[in-house]
Amino acid sequence: MSQAQKKSSAEDTPIIIKKYANRRLYNTQTSVYITLDDVRTMVKEGASFVVRDAKTGEDLTRQILTQIIFEQEMSGPHSVLPIGFLKRVIEMYDDSLSEMIPHYLESSMESFVTNQEKIREYVNRTWTQYNPMSQLEEISRKNVEMYSQVFSMFNPFEAFFAKEKDDSRK
Repeated sequence: MSQAQKKSSAEDTPIIIKKYANRRLYNTQTSVYITLDDVRTMVKEGASFVVRDAKTGEDLTRQILTQIIFEQEMSGPHSVLPIGFLKRVIEMYDDSLSEMIPHYLESSMESFVTNQEKIREYVNRTWTQYNPMSQLEEISRKNVEMYSQVFSMFNPFEAFFAKEKDDSRK
């Protein structure tokens, strides 16, 4: 097996994180205890991992990810999950179509992530074009220019003051 193949297969193997009864998380790849913030960083970096109960081996990944989301929602600067959405999710647990919801949500999020840059550009362009403050600034600027032109046409002393300036420079 080549080095590239070894590296590729090592990257495909998820990192095992053990969760102990005292709620501590242990990264078996680095042999260090980690925090939920460390797990959140791993998610943002795209690391593949599985959280397992240290005693039973039960997969606790969903619970840990949900806990991270909960803490973000409670302590973050802004909420990502609106109350109406959360209520709908709770309602869906007893719905006959509940098995389809995870697939739908996952594909919707993938689509959003794929189009994220396009969405950012659109929002920035729209905000720039339709920003009321920038429109007011532009109107004000044009008004000042127009008034300056109007006053310069009707200023009988402009020629006199311009001549005085030229004479004083000599």
